Amino acid sequence: MLVLGFSDYETQARRLAQTLSLPFALVEIHRFPDGESRIRLPTRLPSQVILCRSLDHPNDKLVELLLSAQTARESGVERLTLVAPYLCYMRQDIAFHPGEAVSQRIVGRFLAGLFDCVITIDAHLHRIDRLEQALPGIQAINLSAGPLLSEYLRQRTTPEQALLVGPDSESAQWVEAIANNAEREFVIASKQRFGDRQVEITLPEHDYAGKQILLIDDMISTGSTLCRVATDLMNRGVASIDALVTHALYDAPAGERMQVAGIRRICSSDSVTHASNRLTLDRLLAEAIRHCSA
Repeated sequence: MLVLGFSDYETQARRLAQTLSLPFALVEIHRFPDGESRIRLPTRLPSQVILCRSLDHPNDKLVELLLSAQTARESGVERLTLVAPYLCYMRQDIAFHPGEAVSQRIVGRFLAGLFDCVITIDAHLHRIDRLEQALPGIQAINLSAGPLLSEYLRQRTTPEQALLVGPDSESAQWVEAIANNAEREFVIASKQRFGDRQVEITLPEHDYAGKQILLIDDMISTGSTLCRVATDLMNRGVASIDALVTHALYDAPAGERMQVAGIRRICSSDSVTHASNRLTLDRLLAEAIRHCSA
């Protein structure tokens, strides 16, 4: 077995290979001036190959995965696994307006046609219960970073002062599991969205004064939701606000806006390469790979 990585996610892929005690090789990519990619894999490949690449900023990456997977098959690879700690295009699971593409179904079937197994972390699913529904006919494993976040909370907060806050009802079940594992109190806000950056947040009644707030979410992209929650919490006299997230997709301006709103520190997993990365996923992913390859 061999782990193949890409330069944009090389550190994490190498760490995964080391955890699995497997050899590692880098997929060579050359991008031509017109935007096309030239892919080069090692000339000799084993019968089982793991492609490790997170799919943030996904459009070029999806084409490069297609080229890599097909080339691997043509080189004799029999079992091909994709480890994509962040899995793209999962949020659009229905057409909200006539003519809209249901990208979850389209991209899911695309990936299912290339790989025998897909492993991801905290996929952004809304109206389906299992990842297999989006990636039919293959092994599709959706892991949770929740236990890692719970352990982080246990080591750095006290039950008396810490309060976990989920930004909306979609996060409720996930936040509750993390809070219960860490033995911490939690509340869930309600959210009404009017656009990508326009949201209205309502916090439930609670004694927030003097609390160490931990905002919990599966991803941060624009940061608009957390900014609204943080501003309201600051007005209620909290002692501090930090955020824990699986997928850090936000840019520097969004990070500055969240700091201004009162969030002093953001901790993320390394599902996406980001300055906020504090939690490594290699052990969690390695365990799933062993199960998938059994």
